[in-house]
Amino acid sequence: MALINIETAIKLVLVIVRKIDAPAGVEILTYKRNRGVSVMKLDDKNLAVQERGYEENEFQVTVDELAKLLKSIAKREFPRSRKVRIYQIKGPDDLGQERKKI
Repeated sequence: MALINIETAIKLVLVIVRKIDAPAGVEILTYKRNRGVSVMKLDDKNLAVQERGYEENEFQVTVDELAKLLKSIAKREFPRSRKVRIYQIKGPDDLGQERKKI
C-alpha cells in the first residue's frame, strides 16, 4: 500500500477494524517496514494489539479503546515518521510476515 499520513492511518484502521470479521486484522508499518503495530480482531468487541519496534508489547482492548491506544503507540514507535504503510491481513498466520524491503 502507498504511504499515508499517520493521523489518516489511525482513522482508516478504526474503519477497517469495524468492518472486518475475526480473525482478520490490520498492520501499520514504517516506511522501512522495520517497526510496526498489528491489530487483530478476536471477536466483535475485543482486539489484540501487538507493538513491535522500540518496545515489544501486547494489549487486549475493545474497539472503543483502540484509537487512544494507537495514538500513544504511534508517538512511541513512529516518533519522526509522518507517513506509514497499512496492510490488511487475513489471519494470525500473516502476522509479522516479511514485507518487501526497500
